[in-house]
Amino acid sequence: MMVGLDVAKAELVVAVRPSGEQWTVGNDEAGVQALAERLRAASPELIVCEATGGYELLAVGALLTAGLPVVVVNPRQVRDFARATGELAKTDRLDAGILALFAERVRPAVRPLPEADAHELTGLLARRRQLLEMLQAERHRLGQVFSRGKAVTKSLKQHITYLERELGRTDTGLGEVIRQTPAWRERDDLLRSVPGIGRVVSYTLVADLPELGQLTRREIAKLVGIAPVSRDSGTQRGRRFVQGGRAQVRAALYMGTLVAARHHPTIRAFYQRLVEAGQPKKLALVACMRNLLTIVNTMVRTGEPWNANYTARPTLST
Repeated sequence: MMVGLDVAKAELVVAVRPSGEQWTVGNDEAGVQALAERLRAASPELIVCEATGGYELLAVGALLTAGLPVVVVNPRQVRDFARATGELAKTDRLDAGILALFAERVRPAVRPLPEADAHELTGLLARRRQLLEMLQAERHRLGQVFSRGKAVTKSLKQHITYLERELGRTDTGLGEVIRQTPAWRERDDLLRSVPGIGRVVSYTLVADLPELGQLTRREIAKLVGIAPVSRDSGTQRGRRFVQGGRAQVRAALYMGTLVAARHHPTIRAFYQRLVEAGQPKKLALVACMRNLLTIVNTMVRTGEPWNANYTARPTLST
């Protein structure tokens, strides 16, 4: 029995294969609890829903608490699958059916999602990104004020001060959430032993990449979206590229790699070797991102902190 769950702000549409049964419940506490009880009695093999920016969290949390096998998948992957089946129309009921078919045909692996408290950490990280974006915008506006008057300048400076204060509070909150959970504290300490991985990169990996240490280097690279994708047709061999994956993790890892390319002896040597061989700097950085991710994936799996014996793979397939 495979289940597709189409998530909206107010309701959840459920589709079951192979029976074709469908029904709708409210996306609220009562609705998701009723859904969890009904599905637990049916013992489905797999439940698939899309990431919807947070609307899925209540249902996923209830289903996980009930011990049900839930997978949250990338919406783009499901859209590509729907087009491949020839389904171009889009309604909530059709989407739920496509998700159930996706579960049946693709069978995405069930991977552990963050526990309930991890959602607070994810929310704090999202809030930190929002504050940084607002700070950048206000500082940019302050630089463009020129002769608009003292009142506008004062307002902008007050808002910038407020945003900086809120950013500091958010950073403090991030640290508290991490340090209060022993498992996260250990992982944070482990990750921050790597030259180039600071507080924000470590927090992002802890919150948004719980699969770290449980997948192979190829699987974790594909999950983050830094695995090379082929573009070949017939005798043509196109240039490899990267796409998809978890944008927040990829962005944080990119910043960490920029630092590691200067201060991490293994990554620095690998980056210099690629550039000296004539590779474009951006391409070399992506390769270094992949190798840095491989290193931390191995560290988390083995539980060993960074040491100089970790070596970057001397391959470039991007």
